[in-house]
Amino acid sequence: MKELAVLAIMASALTMNVNAQTIKGSDTVLPVSQEVAEKYMNENPSKTVTVTGGGSGVGIAAIVAGTTDIAMSSRKIKFDEKVKLQEAGRPAIETIIAYDALAVVINPSNPVSQLTREQLEGIFTGKVTNWKQVGGADLKIVCYSRETSSGSYEFFKESVLKNKNYMSSILSMPATGAIVQSVSQTKGAIGYVGLAYLNKGVKALKVSYDKGKTYVVPSVKTAKDKTYPIVRPLYYYYSKSAKQDVKALVDYVLSKKGQSIVEEVGYITLK
Repeated sequence: MKELAVLAIMASALTMNVNAQTIKGSDTVLPVSQEVAEKYMNENPSKTVTVTGGGSGVGIAAIVAGTTDIAMSSRKIKFDEKVKLQEAGRPAIETIIAYDALAVVINPSNPVSQLTREQLEGIFTGKVTNWKQVGGADLKIVCYSRETSSGSYEFFKESVLKNKNYMSSILSMPATGAIVQSVSQTKGAIGYVGLAYLNKGVKALKVSYDKGKTYVVPSVKTAKDKTYPIVRPLYYYYSKSAKQDVKALVDYVLSKKGQSIVEEVGYITLK
């Protein structure tokens, strides 16, 4: 009887594991995943989905360690991360779930409304230190960035800075929400956030990638028609061995219902 009881407990635990999934990683992908998880659980009461942020690198490291089922990432997986996954016996599957426009934000009191990519590069690398150098008031520029584990940090460096290094004195924030809060409270501040994080506390700048000929504001519309230049895919990564366990949840994100959630949150759908 005791042996049967133990087997029953083990079977129950196994069922619970199959029905419980964890998603971890990118703060950019976090709002989408939270909404998806909530609606998915409402429709599937036996399922439990836990979602936490921390950055793209944190999520992928958790896949390597086997401590999460799905890693959220706002950048493509790196070669060394792929190697670690192979070595851990957990080669990963990559799925694009949505797209995002990375918005450059300043304090609403700042009269500057647009900047070129070159001006942004100058600001974030420390060559431009005062707003008067880019048509603004005589005010020191205060730069906020995500931490190095963030996919947004990597993507901004690649797309906007053309892989030049950020200034050494840049203020690194542990989460995107912290950038929004800091920029909203600091007159000379500038930072970058995912589209879904835009609110009245910050002002999104128009950006030019053609040396000032055209300036485009970040929005779902301009990201979809590809006129806004700072757009990137958002990813889910999960190990091949976990494919069947996470299939229902991943399929839900990619479904018409899941993509409507992507749109509601403020990101760009796959179609």
